[in-house]
Amino acid sequence: MRNDLTIYDKVADRWWSDDVRWVRTLKNLVPGRLNWFDRQIDWQGKAVLDLGCAGGFMAEALAERGADVTGIDPAADAVDAARVHARATGLRIGYDVGVGEALPYDDSSFDAVVCVDVLEHVADLNKVLSEVARTLRPGGLFLFDTINRNPLARLATITIAEDILRLLPRGTHDPAMFIKPRELRAAMQGAGLVPGAVTGLGPRGINRRFDLTFGPLPLTAILYMGVARKPLAGTA
Repeated sequence: MRNDLTIYDKVADRWWSDDVRWVRTLKNLVPGRLNWFDRQIDWQGKAVLDLGCAGGFMAEALAERGADVTGIDPAADAVDAARVHARATGLRIGYDVGVGEALPYDDSSFDAVVCVDVLEHVADLNKVLSEVARTLRPGGLFLFDTINRNPLARLATITIAEDILRLLPRGTHDPAMFIKPRELRAAMQGAGLVPGAVTGLGPRGINRRFDLTFGPLPLTAILYMGVARKPLAGTA
């Protein structure tokens, strides 16, 4: 089975335990992403949607930066784990169960939408981007990462990361759903967003548990992250 989204609920009870290696990999990706995202936006006081929040790693990091965070994900058990952990740590984060193709929020609800490890999994990319644009306020930012579609990306993410190193469970990704940067750029433009800077994302070191740590890279051939903006009213 490819694009297996059941994996998040299966480990929900251990999401914050650090017992599951591939979950630690997702946790270790957050600082690397924010190393670059933090340069694009001042989170303090911003209304932010974490689209595809799973168990809450990114949502909590954003809340700690002073953002007013809402998280949404179709994995109900993972969302429950996120709620429990946020309460235990005293963070005020709103969590909902839902999908990116039909966000249960009013137009212009958020200053930023963060969407990591999601776009290569969704059923309808164009609909998701349309919903992102709808729920963003004019001038708001869409911050994302995803996986490029080419033989190198397939080798790195499927053969090496899933099949050999088991950094992710086998079947997590479907390489046919990976997205070339030019395709994503066109799709964002079609949704009314203005694409901005793009950079690579990948391993930068190893921590004391011999897990990979991550950060921005110049190479976008495998993982890449970027930013787009919803135009202000009357501009394009």
